Amino acid sequence: MFQILLTPAAGKRLIAKAVCVRNDIQDALKNHTLVIVAGSTNGYVAEEILKVTGRNTEFNRGRFFRGVTLPPTNKTTDTGRLPDESGFPGDVVMVKGEWRKGTTVFDVVDSLRSGDVIVKGANCIDSNHKRAGILIGDPQGGTIAAILRAVIGKRTGLVIPAGLEKRVYGDLDAITKMLNNPFSTGPRMMPVTGDLVTEIEAVKLLFGVNATLVAAGGVCGAEGAVWIAVDGEPDKLDVAKKALSEIKKEEPFQIV
Repeated sequence: MFQILLTPAAGKRLIAKAVCVRNDIQDALKNHTLVIVAGSTNGYVAEEILKVTGRNTEFNRGRFFRGVTLPPTNKTTDTGRLPDESGFPGDVVMVKGEWRKGTTVFDVVDSLRSGDVIVKGANCIDSNHKRAGILIGDPQGGTIAAILRAVIGKRTGLVIPAGLEKRVYGDLDAITKMLNNPFSTGPRMMPVTGDLVTEIEAVKLLFGVNATLVAAGGVCGAEGAVWIAVDGEPDKLDVAKKALSEIKKEEPFQIV
């Protein structure tokens, strides 16, 4: 067994690599439609996916988001967006491996079917019950309102990459009821179920070993970091330790 510290950025990279090896993602990439909805964690997912097609150099995750959480000193709109969205590239939509550059989830959602997969990030997670919550600033319900038409109506797959830094305690339904109360202010929330991928699931997917969250926090850039303990067969542990030692060096996310 070994322990390792992962910053939020390193966690995003780890999760992205794991999402890419999922069977449903690989099948959608080859035979169906894969939609990676803009978000900070999904920017890493898009990078890893686009490496497969050799087009990752055409992609910049620095503006790959709609709503974004920033320090209070940074200005955002009432809906949680940057005042200047001119750099927003659209979502990453792959149809049988072909990147439909400039396309968004809204352009393709009504054509999605079973076998297609949507990758959508989250703002909070209940990892014990494999559920996530998505903050909504858009009065029309944002991307998740559109996505659920496909997920519920047509059984399109939903994969939710989200770091352990977003874990919350308590009932997500109760939190949602509180935030969506007519007398509340600020973002609303939509609780969703899907295939949640945190650092814990990522380690299992990539290396076939088990991970446990054992501590968290830090300063000087380690805010939001998590300590995980990794255990399993010795040969698999060696592979995991070597790979994670590189992943943990991931630089912090930056807006460009």
